[in-house]
Amino acid sequence: MTEPVADSARIADTLRYGAPISLGGWLETHAQRLKPPVGNQQIWPDSDLICTVVGGPNQRTDFHDDPFEEYFHQFRGTASVLVADRGKIERIHLREGDVFLLPAHVRHSPQRPEAGSLCTVIERSRPAGIIDAFEWFCSNCGHLVMRLEIQLQSIVEDLPKTYARFYDSSEAARTCSECGTVHPGRDWATWLQGCARTWPQTAL
Repeated sequence: MTEPVADSARIADTLRYGAPISLGGWLETHAQRLKPPVGNQQIWPDSDLICTVVGGPNQRTDFHDDPFEEYFHQFRGTASVLVADRGKIERIHLREGDVFLLPAHVRHSPQRPEAGSLCTVIERSRPAGIIDAFEWFCSNCGHLVMRLEIQLQSIVEDLPKTYARFYDSSEAARTCSECGTVHPGRDWATWLQGCARTWPQTAL
């Protein structure tokens, strides 16, 4: 008969990511990183699934082109996802308790204006050669202003650097080639106001 201690040791050895954890306890430990300026934290580093908890408030102007699907579970508070498609922008609302599966390559921009809101986002890790991209669109006509492609290695570390490349670019680089409107860069409030004028359904 196998010794219980030996069984436990063997099982523990196969559980690369450890035993089950208390999500409530994990949230308490990482509470400061779920607020601005960081706003997100990965639960298990170096896992095949990228399981991230994202907190509000946080609003942005970029759109993510993810080569894989993304799963959202809005477990505290509310949020929304802006979706850009064929020159239009629409808003999908996430209420507390909602789950949402976003297809691959759908350009999306999560918006989390509510302080204390929390959402679990699950994505696949990216094999070498699989590229993510971040795009910025004109709030006046929906035309693509800039697209930046990266080999994503760390959501927490790589994204701020990519955003900075656009936000720190010249006004000329942020000017829409279709209508001449200048993208306001980091000024998400001005950009969202422009979207609400062009596409009233995107207004909160």
